[in-house]
Amino acid sequence: MTTRPDPALRPTDLRFGYGTNGFANHRLDDALAVIADLGYTGVALTLDHDHLDPFAPALARRVAAVRRRLADLGLGVVIETGARYLLDPWHKHAPTLLHDDPTRRVEFLRRAVRIGADLGAEAVSFWAGVRPEPVAPAAAWDRLVAGCATVVDAADAAGVPLGFEPEPGMLVEDIAGWRRLRAALGDPRVFGITLDIGHCRCLEPQPVPACVLDVAEHLVNVQIDDMRRGVHEHLEFGTGEIDFPPVLRALADAGYRGLVAVELPRHSHAAPAVAARSIDFLRAAARAEASAHAEASARTEASARAEAPARAEASARAEAPAPAEAPARPAPAAAPRSAPTDLPDRKAAVRM
Repeated sequence: MTTRPDPALRPTDLRFGYGTNGFANHRLDDALAVIADLGYTGVALTLDHDHLDPFAPALARRVAAVRRRLADLGLGVVIETGARYLLDPWHKHAPTLLHDDPTRRVEFLRRAVRIGADLGAEAVSFWAGVRPEPVAPAAAWDRLVAGCATVVDAADAAGVPLGFEPEPGMLVEDIAGWRRLRAALGDPRVFGITLDIGHCRCLEPQPVPACVLDVAEHLVNVQIDDMRRGVHEHLEFGTGEIDFPPVLRALADAGYRGLVAVELPRHSHAAPAVAARSIDFLRAAARAEASAHAEASARTEASARAEAPARAEASARAEAPAPAEAPARPAPAAAPRSAPTDLPDRKAAVRM
């Protein structure tokens, strides 16, 4: 999938969402209502045992009900697949596509794609997983490519974009790894990227806004949170190291129109308050960046207007024809030389 840059997009035009993994203690209906009431325009829906369990009975009926609820609340949606213990009650995130038997993970991702299609989701997001210690790196990579190819086929058939997320500590943890994986899959059209803004600060070598612009063409899903360099911990805005106004400017300059969803999975104990603070922060950052950009543009325009007369005068001087040269005056005739009177007498000279 590609995103066409829209130079008219402003940071204040960005669509902010919130992740339901930050509302784990709420019923899904209640979580969606709180998110909408706070003014978010979308939701990153993590399929989990209490939030649209993809393995529970009557899935089609429940998906239809969620679709109606989203429509009533005016919320866009992306599907997230990072539930911790949905597939294995003993082991976090297991099995992944890297395990000896990834069958349950593959089936989960296929179901996520179907649910995404039925909900009209903007993207389905997933990641590689942590390499199990007994699995050699080369074998893990081959398993990942094979598993992703299966998911790509399902997404292509359903017409749903995939957002593969580089995750610190996993087999694919950065943008370079995502590019390598996409190339190994044959650069499929539906294989986009989910970019977590915090992860960019955590481990990417380039500044966060540069990360955004680097993947703008393939950006289908954005998660946003604060973070510190080298520490994979999702933080509330203003408690980490990220300068957010330039990040929002980069998203606008990239022409990104998908959801920018707050990703705070460890803050469910205070979800409504955290979500309220988060959207206030993001709106203020967007306004600040839009205002600063407008002021800078106005200064540039004023400077250009002030310099215009001088430039016009210089241009006119450069284009004006050179004045005609006056005819050269003839050089004055040399004055006649009179016979010298101070030469020694010739006869005296001879005598010397």
